[in-house]
Amino acid sequence: MLNIKRAASWIGLSAASVFFLAQPSAAQTIPQTGLPVVEIGAGMHLIHAEVARTDEQRAIGLMARKDMPQNAGMVFIFEQPAEQCFWMRNTLIPLSVAFVADDGTIVNLDEMQPLSDVSHCSKKPVRYVLEMNKGWFDKRGIKAGTKLRGGPWPK
Repeated sequence: MLNIKRAASWIGLSAASVFFLAQPSAAQTIPQTGLPVVEIGAGMHLIHAEVARTDEQRAIGLMARKDMPQNAGMVFIFEQPAEQCFWMRNTLIPLSVAFVADDGTIVNLDEMQPLSDVSHCSKKPVRYVLEMNKGWFDKRGIKAGTKLRGGPWPK
């Protein structure tokens, strides 16, 4: 669900950005499974987020999933803070995306439509991106500025 629209400019930013060029097969029809799971606290809610840490895991993301449990999600971890942009090619379910700073604070949120190439980007450089079912954050009153607990960010 990553956008390579600006890949040429990102390559010069960091070695971590090179993964934007690695795209999964256009015929990605089988969801990836077996990823590690981390618990993230959001207000009084507990999220069980699969961890996408490698280039391939991040490139595939939640593609080909037909549904996702209510309090489940996926957290994408990048080596360096950078402007992170996501899209929904080959992703069948609508998602909400939270761009998260190193301290676990949500920088900005966006809503993403299935099967779309529209870019959704962080408003500042981040290393973490959390995807949940569409509307998950809004239904729980979680907004930009909310600090998430647990998770992969440094303590």
